[in-house]
Amino acid sequence: MEDNQIRSRSEKRYKKKRFRIGRFIVLILLLIIIGVSAYSIHQYRIGLELAGDAEKEKMDFLPDEQTGNIVNYLIIGVDSRGEEKSRSDTMMVLSWNKDTNDMKLVSFMRDIYTEIPGYDSWKLNTAYYLGGVQLLKQTLNEMFDIPIHHYMVMDFQSFESLINIIAPNGVEIDVEKDMSAYIGVSLKKGVQRLNGKELLGYARFRHDAQGDFGRVERQQKVIEALKEEVMKPANIKNLPKFIGAAQGYVLTDMTSGEEFKTVLSVLAGGKPSIEKMTIPVEGTYWFNSYQHAGSVIEIDLEANKKELHEFLGIGG
Repeated sequence: MEDNQIRSRSEKRYKKKRFRIGRFIVLILLLIIIGVSAYSIHQYRIGLELAGDAEKEKMDFLPDEQTGNIVNYLIIGVDSRGEEKSRSDTMMVLSWNKDTNDMKLVSFMRDIYTEIPGYDSWKLNTAYYLGGVQLLKQTLNEMFDIPIHHYMVMDFQSFESLINIIAPNGVEIDVEKDMSAYIGVSLKKGVQRLNGKELLGYARFRHDAQGDFGRVERQQKVIEALKEEVMKPANIKNLPKFIGAAQGYVLTDMTSGEEFKTVLSVLAGGKPSIEKMTIPVEGTYWFNSYQHAGSVIEIDLEANKKELHEFLGIGG
């Protein structure tokens, strides 16, 4: 009887001790969560302040209905140079599978000659100049029958600033040749870490035999390198400031909450793979020239549409 009482008191003391330890652990976890949240909010506000002077406005955009697990983002890079209207220098569609976290990136050559709804035939990048995001989206819809759910527009100066925020130590790129012509920086061949201005110069270089096709290939290479940098543990702490700055630097139909949710979903899904494609595909285009449009790329539309649908898994 006495042994049972001793055992009972011992068990009670053990349970109290375990309860105190458990409560202490919970308290520590709460303090960590509060600290991380406070840091994230502080960094987000710093990012907002960094982009405080950037012009931010919503653009006309009618998203296509999203019916499955695929979300398609129209990514547009512009060289505004202070002008009110500009042509789209970069046009990509990033297709994200929310279930598998895989991504597919499609680049569209800016000199593709096409009919622009409501206008004559021009280069594809003229659509943005004539009617902004919505007209470019409509042009791609009618050409290739692909849905587009969100858009992001960024000018070159904003690109530089955002790169320096998310990767303050630079982005690692294997520069395939010496580059300096018309890009504002001088790059040497070899693996190196490029800051925002240097990375932009690398992505814009096209003064070689490959011309715009080589330029598009480098842009895709930059996207791949950025993915690697963002997923590094050392750079994840920069995401709140990055997203805050993006509120001023990037024009998009997405709210800051949607941007946070998307970034967290991608991070939670592990490092995503990115498959890449360029339109037009090899063997489906030829060069031509028109007095009103200059040098253009004419394409076999049906062949490219078929290749694109197969790549994105549309109708499969």
